[in-house]
Amino acid sequence: MNTTTTPEFISVGALGEGFAVNNNILEVNEGLNGQDFTLHFPGGRTHEFRILNSQTLVWDGREQDARVTSVRDGIYFVDFLMGESVKKSVSLVLDNNSGQVTLIDGALPDEQATSISAYDRARQGTELTGVEAAILHGSVGGKQGGTAHAPTDELIGLRNRYHYSPEEVYEHVYLNNNFYTWHCIKGSEAGLGDTERCHYIKIAEALYLFVWREKIVPTLGVILIDMNRLKTDGKIFGYNGFDFSSYTNFPVGAITEAVNVTTH
Repeated sequence: MNTTTTPEFISVGALGEGFAVNNNILEVNEGLNGQDFTLHFPGGRTHEFRILNSQTLVWDGREQDARVTSVRDGIYFVDFLMGESVKKSVSLVLDNNSGQVTLIDGALPDEQATSISAYDRARQGTELTGVEAAILHGSVGGKQGGTAHAPTDELIGLRNRYHYSPEEVYEHVYLNNNFYTWHCIKGSEAGLGDTERCHYIKIAEALYLFVWREKIVPTLGVILIDMNRLKTDGKIFGYNGFDFSSYTNFPVGAITEAVNVTTH
């Protein structure tokens, strides 16, 4: 084993190519086809959308390519881009049974913001990553039942292994309320690892929304983790290459293996 060679970070586009082969993503779900929704969030923010089919929706009057899946009955993951020029994505976790909804507004930093060093960010007291994710909790149609989606610490201390495909295997260690560590055991990023800013939201019993924002190669990850089914589904959003000319938003899904739990 050569201990003097450091694995190289790759672009999100290259990562997507690796994840596209023999993957464990969910099939798209037709359960919301033809349905209309009005989403209400604190501060009077609202959005209206209609699911045309599992790959197309109309969001606030504008038709968008989308992906609709369901890792658990009645709970849907809806994901789409706002357009190439604005470098933004929208992800929804929609509980069609209880009327709960969580929205994740994701945005990638431009080249100038990405080029600010981690040292300078620390010195300025800003986050080490330029990737943004605003997480909002609300209701569908103004009616809300059941338990609200909310931040949780139930994943902290857990070490999970994720089999995205036979060729792509990662481990996550959920360290505390703000950070987790990832490690690629096998695949496109084999040997690489880092500790990143993250967010944990409890959606239902043993079902979690996990959001992470990477600092070296600008990346936003949004996945649902079903610890009963031992399955994940979601997306990764980032630039295709290192020239900031275009971006990619590709689906990811994994078979989950709980390795161990550390308590403090």
